[in-house]
Amino acid sequence: MSIKRKYSKPFGDLNTLKTSFFNNNDGMLDMADGMADVLLMQPKRTKCKICGAPLGKPLYHSHRIGYIECRECGHLNSECEDTDDFASKVYIEDDYSKNYSAADKESYIRRRDMIYAPKAEYLRDCLKHEGIDAKDVNILDIGAGCGYFVSAVRQLGMKAVGIEVSDSEVAYGNTVNEEELLTHIGLTDSIGYIRKTDANVITAIGVLEHLVHLDENLEAIRDNQNIRYLFASVPMFSFSSCFEVAFANGYNRHTGGTHTHLFTNESIEKMAEKIGFEIAYEWRFGSDINDLYRFLMVSMQKNHNEEFSSYFSEKFVPLMDDLQQVLDKSEFSSELHFILKRK
Repeated sequence: MSIKRKYSKPFGDLNTLKTSFFNNNDGMLDMADGMADVLLMQPKRTKCKICGAPLGKPLYHSHRIGYIECRECGHLNSECEDTDDFASKVYIEDDYSKNYSAADKESYIRRRDMIYAPKAEYLRDCLKHEGIDAKDVNILDIGAGCGYFVSAVRQLGMKAVGIEVSDSEVAYGNTVNEEELLTHIGLTDSIGYIRKTDANVITAIGVLEHLVHLDENLEAIRDNQNIRYLFASVPMFSFSSCFEVAFANGYNRHTGGTHTHLFTNESIEKMAEKIGFEIAYEWRFGSDINDLYRFLMVSMQKNHNEEFSSYFSEKFVPLMDDLQQVLDKSEFSSELHFILKRK
């Protein structure tokens, strides 16, 4: 398999880190519904988040929100705008980030090594393929959260710092790492940091979909000639989106909550073109099968078929990696990691 296009990775112990998605489905769904309440109060979206093309009617509705497929780039846009007011309420006032925190140093390191170390290794290997040694990599990680990715790349000898809007995440990440890896910023401050950074790599792991002022952040990357690469992971319009339409009583982690739009292959290509970059590397590994498994398990348990759900689990879990690989290779799976390179 070419390093420039890679598919899938084993689920491993992923479900052990997502127990609340199974055990607290109703609580997580209530949280997402609360965010939907806020989103539905925002102005209607009239143009595509990526290419700016006029939007038509929704392709479908899920959990009360309509989703519109852009006719120009295929980007999936919610019918309502993500605004500064929306971001303030869901990221700061409600402290959405607490749902992705670890409770102590041991669990922090476990989550870092299980989820973020493979991403860091992938970035290192791709940049090595470009002729860049780890010691010459200087990263600004935007939306750094608790600093899992910053910590992971630093373990590999790369220089990295992070910026994050949640002061609690910053405080926790700096405490558990016992050094100042992260800086707390305001909702729109990332633009200024990107404009002035001397980093040669910007990383945004699960972040671009959350940026209200995405265009301005991308323009800052375009204008700062120090920046040669952008490494990001984004949620994709995918089978997970379809499953969430079918299972209205399941927690909609993918198309809902703070995900007000989803990327497509075409919209990522369009985004790269706008800033003078090109897609250099892709790694597709989604969680569509994991989402389907979760929805089926939750539904069986709600129907008081707990014993049968265990039977189903024994049969299904060993197949999940192979099933997900099929979906990843179809290029309609739930997540894409990509590296953009300046032309």
